Formats: sequence, structure tokens, C-alpha cells
Amino acid sequence: MIVERLPLGVYAANCYIVMCEDTKEAMIVDLGGEPEEIIKKSKELDFKIKFIVLTHGHGDHIAGIPGLLNVISCPVYIHEKDEEMILDPKLNLTAVMSTGRISIKPDRLLKDGDILSIGNLEIEVIHTPGHTMGGISLKVENYLITGDTLFKGSIGRTDLHGGSYEAIIDSVNNKLLRYSDDTIILPGHGPATNIGLEKKTNPFAIK
Repeated sequence: MIVERLPLGVYAANCYIVMCEDTKEAMIVDLGGEPEEIIKKSKELDFKIKFIVLTHGHGDHIAGIPGLLNVISCPVYIHEKDEEMILDPKLNLTAVMSTGRISIKPDRLLKDGDILSIGNLEIEVIHTPGHTMGGISLKVENYLITGDTLFKGSIGRTDLHGGSYEAIIDSVNNKLLRYSDDTIILPGHGPATNIGLEKKTNPFAIK
């Protein structure tokens, strides 16, 4: 497996390329801008994009998708509870962003426990609401891609549409921090961390 992190867009949201080395199939997780960088990487690493998965529907994680879909054809997946958000520029905040208004019709609505596959890799969908109602994390091998639910030393904001402090605390402590300490966390913004470190140092972890 190859995992590449690309901070893209005006908010430098982390876009992840997860690729099966055996089959050269890949998934793209979140794309906040600069779709040309994904095209460039696809040629550089010689992979085929099987699908795009969105951890949630905010504009800083979706703004690059229309540009990418103008170049390649691939399905877009998001949790069912964020469908309304990705369709509505007011709810996904692109109505007030420099990106311009964005509305995307998803090709598949995900649920907690769904298993996705790229080549020989299996990806588990974990519903982690709190930042948005349909926020998800993705478990693949020893990695957890956590979107804006869990960051190094912090958690996502909960004051926007569909946000809930109680829900995000539950998601972090009961759905994410239950994994082994050596599990690598790949957040939606900022550097990677791991479960063990977050258990010890994250002020939102229940001790």
C-alpha cells in the first residue's frame, strides 16, 4: 500500500491518495482544490482512480472535485447524512467561499460499517459524527483517516451546520481511540499522529 498526503486548496486540507501497489488502483480521500495535482500524481505513480471518498461535505474538502471530474470519470462517495450538505452550496459553505458555489450529486451514499475495496485493500467506513452529521473516518490496514473529527492534539469544530460537541466527543473516544496505540492517524488538516499519543496528550481524550 502507498499513502500520499497532499495539502490542497486555499485551506490546505489534506487530500490522501491510497493505492494498492499490486493493482495500481487508488482512492482519493477529500479534494479541497488543485485537481491538477492529483492528475500529476496519477501519472507519476501510474495509478487509476477507482473512486473519491469524502470524509464530510464542507467546501474545503470538496472544492477540487468538479475540476477533477472534468478530466476523469469516477464515482464520488459520501455518508448518507451529508448528502444534503454536498448538494447545497449554503450548507457546504462554498456559497461564501472564493471557490464559487459547488453542488455535487454523490454516486453512492455510505453507511457505518460499509467495506470498500481498491485492489487487494479493504477500507472500513466508520461513522464519526460531530463535525458534521455524516462525518466518517476510514480504516485501512494500520491507518485511520479521520477527516475533521480528530486532529493532532485537537478535534474538529462543532459550531457549523450539523455539528455536535457531544457527538464528536463520543466519536473520538468510543470509535477512534479504541484502536491500538500504534495506529497512525491521518487527519483532515495538519500532521499525522497516532492513537497512543492522542490518548496521552489530546485534551479531548477521556482519561
